[in-house]
Amino acid sequence: MKFFDPHIHMTARTTDDYQRMVEMGIRAVCEPAFWLGQPRTHAGTYEDYLKTIIGWERFRASQFGIHHFCTIALNPREANSHIAPEVMELLPLYIHKESVLGIGEIGLDDMTSVEEKYFLAQLQLAKEHNLPVIIHTPHRNKKEGTQRSIDIVKEVGINQKQVVIDHNMEETLPLVLEQTDCWAGHTIYPQTKMSKDRMVKLVQQYGVERILVNSSADWGMSDPLNIPKTAGLMKEANFSDADIEKLFWKNPIAFYASSGKISEEMIAEPIKIDQTQFWEDNSILRGQSPVVE
Repeated sequence: MKFFDPHIHMTARTTDDYQRMVEMGIRAVCEPAFWLGQPRTHAGTYEDYLKTIIGWERFRASQFGIHHFCTIALNPREANSHIAPEVMELLPLYIHKESVLGIGEIGLDDMTSVEEKYFLAQLQLAKEHNLPVIIHTPHRNKKEGTQRSIDIVKEVGINQKQVVIDHNMEETLPLVLEQTDCWAGHTIYPQTKMSKDRMVKLVQQYGVERILVNSSADWGMSDPLNIPKTAGLMKEANFSDADIEKLFWKNPIAFYASSGKISEEMIAEPIKIDQTQFWEDNSILRGQSPVVE
């Protein structure tokens, strides 16, 4: 079975992760813009980061047979930073790149007025360019932040079918499904957000329509194999192959398809690996014999 992880921060992962992901059936990923833990001091470093997830990381993934896409944004954690105005000027320069499927992740973190300002501005950017959007809901005050995110989405008037409100939990999933036409995203973490077992129970209760599941797999405690592992638990719980395929393959493609840059036909087959290739005079090789298919 093929899997698509619709929200995973591969710049935080090693090549060993890519190898294990392929072995477990992951064939495509989308990497949203994220913060690095260490606050950026210059907007230029953010531009270099955007170029990394658009270029180098796409190349690195291809060297292991994985289709890599991304979304770009001023993420909510850095919306409060002094670099925010300059980063906002950069985004329109990159939204038309081949691998950029949309805007994200945007939204609320500390729920400040400045975060709302840039949240609104980036929703407008996505609306103007007819692009999908990934909305981050805060780690604290989750229910309040999710409700405020829903209100802002409605205020902007963006096509809700192009929006995923992410990092849902049991208390927020009904808000998204009942109040909106948005997709409801869920992040599987070892300790926080959503566990694999709880995710299976939610799908048993709500079904697989408008549901997305991701691993995030950032630089904290996380697991880039949480998609196939959750699928395995669903199989044990007697979900059909059709439901598992829809949740972990067809749904992410359907969500991102409105970008016009992805379809099931485009990514049905894994990328043929050629590790003799270079990106900006660099390869993934460190002494090993290159794999060429």
